[in-house]
Amino acid sequence: MSSWSWKAGLAGVAILAATAYAAAQMSGHPGMMPGHPGMMGMQGGLAGQPTLPGQDAFGAIQEVVQILESDPTTDWSKVHIAALREHLIDMSEVTLHAAATERPLDNGVEITVTGEGRTLEAIKRMVPAHVGELVKIGWNAKTEDLPNGVKLTVTTDDAKQAIKLKALGFMGIMVQGGHHQPHHLMIAKGEFHTH
Repeated sequence: MSSWSWKAGLAGVAILAATAYAAAQMSGHPGMMPGHPGMMGMQGGLAGQPTLPGQDAFGAIQEVVQILESDPTTDWSKVHIAALREHLIDMSEVTLHAAATERPLDNGVEITVTGEGRTLEAIKRMVPAHVGELVKIGWNAKTEDLPNGVKLTVTTDDAKQAIKLKALGFMGIMVQGGHHQPHHLMIAKGEFHTH
């Protein structure tokens, strides 16, 4: 009987600790409290309902549409959600299907990015378009067109940054810069043509 009491007591403490932790987390986020007006902005809208859209591109488009709908200055005659969808497909193709062969350089990295069909098209749109963002960071970046892809070379005069470039590799370099989310909104508003 005493071992059962010990286990029951330990379980009670664990439940209490989890409840206290959850309450503390929720207190910092008023939109997460059941019945709070902020809760209505979530996709599920009700406690105990799912909030994630189930697919990343769907969620990105949903978020942009909500931003556009909440902005009274949105010019719906220029909105082009289909262009945003095509760009997100490009992102998916490059992220999930492109082959990237990395060759370390003394001062950076050279990456040959290849693919076929829709993936090749996405590579040729996205990789060269990203060079400007890499230059803004302070790196030297250039691309060379290949029949089956693009060669991306990123270098720096800073030895620590050269180590970082090698560690980041292709996708780590592609996610650099804070332009992605604003870029998506601009595409949806018809203010920026896709890569």
